[in-house]
Amino acid sequence: MKYYVVDAFADKVFEGNPAGICVLDRWLPDGLMQKIAMENNLSETAFTVKEGESFRLRWFTPGGEIDLCGHATLATAYVLSRFIEPDAGGFLFETLSGR
Repeated sequence: MKYYVVDAFADKVFEGNPAGICVLDRWLPDGLMQKIAMENNLSETAFTVKEGESFRLRWFTPGGEIDLCGHATLATAYVLSRFIEPDAGGFLFETLSGR
């Protein structure tokens, strides 16, 4: 697992809206993802796995899984474009709330 903390909507570290980003090769059990989110204690932690040409994306708060999180989605796109697939022209996310 690769783990990042991204300050969304900020040009400097320790500003903006932080999100934990976990890039996985395969899904972890839901209970383990929940424990990771609780340990991080950020408002949201995003988990993503590449599935075909798209990325499946899920978000957890310390209290449980949620259907949508804008800043963690943008932070995930940043991590993927900067560190994981820098030559990709864009990313398609599959989430509980749709594409």
